[in-house]
Amino acid sequence: MSLRKRFQFAILFVIVALAWSATLNLHHAELDGPKPDTVLRAPSSAAISLPWHSTGSATRPTRSLTTFRSKREGLAASFLPIQFRNPKGLGVGKLLVASRNLGDPHFARTVILLVHYDENGVIGLILNQRTDMPISKILDLKAAKERSDPVYIGGPVEPSAALALFRSAANIKEAEDIFGDVYLISKRDLFEKTLAARPDPHAFHVYLGYAGWTQAQLQAEVQLGAWFVFPADSTAVFNSDPDSLWPRMIQKTELQLAKTEPFAAIPQPVTLF
Repeated sequence: MSLRKRFQFAILFVIVALAWSATLNLHHAELDGPKPDTVLRAPSSAAISLPWHSTGSATRPTRSLTTFRSKREGLAASFLPIQFRNPKGLGVGKLLVASRNLGDPHFARTVILLVHYDENGVIGLILNQRTDMPISKILDLKAAKERSDPVYIGGPVEPSAALALFRSAANIKEAEDIFGDVYLISKRDLFEKTLAARPDPHAFHVYLGYAGWTQAQLQAEVQLGAWFVFPADSTAVFNSDPDSLWPRMIQKTELQLAKTEPFAAIPQPVTLF
């Protein structure tokens, strides 16, 4: 081999060696560089995709995340009577328990009994907003003059309208049977008649106003996670301590959710329509 060719091979060898060395140095620099903050667990700009929170830039869910979603959607069958995110469970005689993150001031921390549900609309009465105002100061009825039991705020719609829930062992033909022995009273003459019979305050509650939705609106709110749906019972409706009703029911709900899926108790932030 001529001297010139040997010189060319030597130069080529040096170039290859330098390139390989640079590659190794770059690789080690990446390994030894800054690590993600272990407290933050991810850079603040990272896209996050969770079952209860999704961003527009989030990547496609992994198989395990898809499985997590399907498990969560099937929670209702795991621990009835709670019907979680299941609008098919809605109807007259069902209770709506506001999720912890429901921020609407009219409905935050409320428990609502549905008393009307059809294609024309949905009506519910808030059970746990008791006032200090006695019935005698509110109802312009002769039979109500000596009633000292308090009035409840039934909801933000038509606050001047009065409705009542009455638990009666006898059938009341003029009233609407909501469930079991609990009836809805909405007519003036029936109000007068019922009050004249001196009903027990623990079985007779008067509500001013009501909560109202369209069917599609309430179904969408349930699917978003704004409400947990329960079958009603008279103990909840005529609770002697209404201020404790929501905390006890939401705690029961979250404990039952946690038994099936530890992360399912974390609610999705909800904004109502």
